Amino acid sequence: MSALLHTQLLQTGYHQGGKKILVSDSLPELTIGAGQLICLLGPNGSGKSTLLRTLAGLQPALGGRVEIEGRSGLSSAGLAKKISLVLTDRITGNNLDVYSLVALGRYPWSTWLGGLRETDRAAIRRAIESTGIGELLERKVFTLSDGESQKVMLARALAQDTPLLMLDEPTAHLDLPSRIRLMRLLHRLARELNKGILLSTHELDLALQVADEVWLIQAAGPFHKGTPEDLILDGIFEAVFAREDVTFDRAAGVFRIPPEGQVQIRLEGEGVPAFWTRRALQRAGYSIAGGGAGIGLVRVLVDAGRPTWVLEPGHGAAAGQTPGGPARFDSIAGLLEGLRRSHPSKADH
Repeated sequence: MSALLHTQLLQTGYHQGGKKILVSDSLPELTIGAGQLICLLGPNGSGKSTLLRTLAGLQPALGGRVEIEGRSGLSSAGLAKKISLVLTDRITGNNLDVYSLVALGRYPWSTWLGGLRETDRAAIRRAIESTGIGELLERKVFTLSDGESQKVMLARALAQDTPLLMLDEPTAHLDLPSRIRLMRLLHRLARELNKGILLSTHELDLALQVADEVWLIQAAGPFHKGTPEDLILDGIFEAVFAREDVTFDRAAGVFRIPPEGQVQIRLEGEGVPAFWTRRALQRAGYSIAGGGAGIGLVRVLVDAGRPTWVLEPGHGAAAGQTPGGPARFDSIAGLLEGLRRSHPSKADH
């Protein structure tokens, strides 16, 4: 894997009121390779955008160096042929149609008259095809949804035809399906076009699924980098994002809200229905017990593709048995209501 970008002893920050504000001090060597998708993660205010803008050449480094394909100190024109940048700013030039906006990505390569050559038109066609925006080309920019706008700006960056692509919070204004589609598209483009892609994001769950490498930056703390799986196994995510009201589930790779209740219940079952039953019970304030502990047992049964929930009372007076024996429910809502009547959780008080 060839290195498209490499840093040495990089320090990032900015000047304010004549003072030098250091955001990150002597970062480890960072490398972006061809065909690689890297996600830059970190809490708000940790310096993600500052690092991204420094790597893209929009602001100077306070120390160290950034090399693009082995060279440092490139001019703005030289950087424009190496790095395409997509920021969170809203699209300007609303009266433009989509094709014209995508064509603006060819500015580093155009003649002094600004005309498009066949090589330019070919690059624009590839960008349109890669992002699947063919049906939008005649639309005015102001008519686009947030998801459509983001894909158009990505197409413009691809038309620029640079080896490196950097995006700052590309999913910030998108709904969940659009976020998933965009992240999947970036993952595919890195492979198919052999580009190095760096994006800053708060989408930890999606980043864990698509990133070849994660850069994890934190305010006044160490910088971590590595494959998502290694960072999870090393407990890095718990250390960086741990809060009293949020925990990171290492087994599932997601953040969870700890259950507030102390009432325990057992759960038996497999597959998707059992997974969502567990989620519902925890949200309602019950914790899942092991062994023979708990107020009772919830069995998730599946017959002909339809789940059924059976609530079996615990044994002994301390368990608070439900008169009449097991109760059967045809929905999770019914199960939760039955539990609330017989064994309220702490969250119900």
